[in-house]
Amino acid sequence: MKRFLFFIFCVTNAFAVKSIAQNAALQKPVKVEIVKGTDGFQLLRGGQPYFVKGAGGSAYPERIAAYGGNSIRTWGSDKGQKVLDSAQKYGLTVLMGLSVTAERHGFRYDDTAAVRKQLDKLRGEVLKYKDHPALLAWGIGNELNLNYKNPKVWNAVNDIAKMIHSLDSNHPVCTVLAGANKDVIGLINTSCPDLDFLGINTYGDLAGLPKNIRNAAWAGAYMVTEWGPTGHWESLSTPWKSAIEETSSEKAAVYKTRYEYSIGRDKEKCLGSYVFLWGQKQERTPTWYGLFTEKGEETEVIDVMQYLWTATWPRNRAPHIYSLQIDGKKSTDYLYLTAGTNYKAAVAAFDPDNDRIIYRWEMLPEPTQLSEGGDFEGRPKPAEHFVVGEINQSNITFTAPAKQGAYRLFIYVSDGKNKVATANFPFYVK
Repeated sequence: MKRFLFFIFCVTNAFAVKSIAQNAALQKPVKVEIVKGTDGFQLLRGGQPYFVKGAGGSAYPERIAAYGGNSIRTWGSDKGQKVLDSAQKYGLTVLMGLSVTAERHGFRYDDTAAVRKQLDKLRGEVLKYKDHPALLAWGIGNELNLNYKNPKVWNAVNDIAKMIHSLDSNHPVCTVLAGANKDVIGLINTSCPDLDFLGINTYGDLAGLPKNIRNAAWAGAYMVTEWGPTGHWESLSTPWKSAIEETSSEKAAVYKTRYEYSIGRDKEKCLGSYVFLWGQKQERTPTWYGLFTEKGEETEVIDVMQYLWTATWPRNRAPHIYSLQIDGKKSTDYLYLTAGTNYKAAVAAFDPDNDRIIYRWEMLPEPTQLSEGGDFEGRPKPAEHFVVGEINQSNITFTAPAKQGAYRLFIYVSDGKNKVATANFPFYVK
């Protein structure tokens, strides 16, 4: 009996190995190239025009496809196989990031041994994923120009691009920059001849990007590899240096206007874009950059993205916030509160589909260990029992914390059907 079971195991295992080998053999790369015509640059995939309608982040890939998107951007290849397979399942492609260590994280580009070691590691990543049919292009590093000093980083970038081209003739290569700085792009023009296009991360200045690219004398094509709300570094700030965040409804208007004015207009050089962030993260606040809440609820920006990708609005629209006030004051009034004192907060919101609105209030201290360039930032611990009376209301009474410092009051307005609107109000307790 044992011999028989062992025989069955061996046969089954042999079939499994054969099946894996067959699947690997069936995975053939789809050729992607950038061509220049009389009207400008165009991305071709499998010989067909392919304008990127992408999302930065690999969460909820099924929703990207369902809402009209066609591509995912990653910042590294550590989960490359999983992301590529998931993208293939939903008919999406992947701009695969290659993790290149930035100078601001302690990497020395004068250290030739370290540079060579990094190149050799990335060679293995390219060999691992280059033939996957969902692969669209390679992105070398992320914002390597942020607070950098050593221009030798661009020589390293070009060596990586040259290495990729020697192994993979089917996919174009870019490096991703923070903004379209004229001096940085000038260095790349001379130091990185092996790049096929540029990736640009930009937020408040998205509308000016086409002009900035041309002023920087970049002759090639580009993608907007990150774009979104007004960044915390670009926003109004309180006297205690807390950035003032747009409501999710204000963000929705910003996303739509900036996209239509830049990405949707630049037919000559722009190959498409990746909206940020298709997921959720803590960066200054838990709501600033994510298009979703931690529960996976969709903000009004998701509605806008579906419209921009398909020219059709979703049937069920997210709630809309008009204002959030504390004792009749706006966030730009820079409100100081007295510890232990009660105050009134009120949100004005409505649901376009007349769904019943559910209110969730939260109070967080401002984070004290702030990240840079999207690095990890811990979510502050929320205050407990700060609401006096009923919490699920548009108007509440709350007690200011006993400890002096900077805080925010958050409101989540939900329709009970996974759509939400968000807003927050920074204040300082004396």
